[in-house]
Amino acid sequence: MIQIKDLTKRFGKKPVVEDVSITIEPKTITSFIGPNGAGKSTLLSMVSRLLEADSGEVLLDQNSVRKWKSSEFAKRVSILKQTNHISVRLTVRELVSFGRYPYSKGHLNSEDEKFVDTAIEYMNLGDMQHKFIDELSGGQKQRAFIAMVIAQDTEYILLDEPLNNLDMKHSVQIMKILRRLVDELGKTVIIVLHDINFASVYSDRIVALKDGKLVKDGPTHEIINSDALRDIYDMDIPIQEQNGCRICIYFNSHT
Repeated sequence: MIQIKDLTKRFGKKPVVEDVSITIEPKTITSFIGPNGAGKSTLLSMVSRLLEADSGEVLLDQNSVRKWKSSEFAKRVSILKQTNHISVRLTVRELVSFGRYPYSKGHLNSEDEKFVDTAIEYMNLGDMQHKFIDELSGGQKQRAFIAMVIAQDTEYILLDEPLNNLDMKHSVQIMKILRRLVDELGKTVIIVLHDINFASVYSDRIVALKDGKLVKDGPTHEIINSDALRDIYDMDIPIQEQNGCRICIYFNSHT
């Protein structure tokens, strides 16, 4: 279990995340939503140790994440940032193999190769696994990076707006894969999402931030309603039920 307690981060004098406390339930998809500048990515970065909090703490299995050895933490928690730059020329398979580094230290054994194979298959990258990353489209690159995270085989998977650069088909494909990782493999996924309809359809829980503060936290069906969404986004968003899912019709809503 991951517990976030009174977490605060300032850039200069401005608090970007302010006194946020939430518990991430295991074997669920928890989506962070909210307007631009709400603090979603900053919060995710503190959970993953990419950024140090000014105050408060993040606990993984009752222990502060600051106290975990990096090698052990990387076997429990993986993170995919919003922007990923690699300075060397790698094939898709070589990139995905990096996910095994916490275990293999660069020397892959047959078990590591199986995890790489599985991740490539999960992301439907088999026919391009020997292509170089710089030959791929933005969406294909994104899928390769997600495959790398899957190969890392951590209990907790943190993704910062992973649907950026993806078309509708591949966005749906990735959300379905994340749902499978939770339902079939018992993973715990924490994801920053821009599109509230993806959050509505695929999340178990939604955490909503606004101006760095926690404004809503609860099961998806409690958050995807017009009153709650008005508090988060300052606009009236009609909701329709379709195939048991709540779809937010924000394209032509009136503030």
